[in-house]
Amino acid sequence: MNHLESYLILSALLFSLGLYTVITRKNGVAILMGIELILNAANINFVAFSKFVTHQVEGHLMAIFIIMLAAAEAAVALAIILNLYNDQGNINVDEADALKR
Repeated sequence: MNHLESYLILSALLFSLGLYTVITRKNGVAILMGIELILNAANINFVAFSKFVTHQVEGHLMAIFIIMLAAAEAAVALAIILNLYNDQGNINVDEADALKR
């Protein structure tokens, strides 16, 4: 039951859902959620390969690094989205070109 293939299938599903979310959504928060799904898929791959292939902790350390990077990315992106909402009253990313002023 605990095979590498099951983790890779789960990771591929998460990556596909995240990519679909990023491509189809116009809401900034929904796009951020899609990016987080993509990063979580990468984390599953790192941990699964470190467990089943190398039996080392490099994958776990890489996953922790990605989680820290995702937290920083979410903080910056949420600040940008809040600024967009304060300026325009919505968070539609198609109208984000108004921030160029």
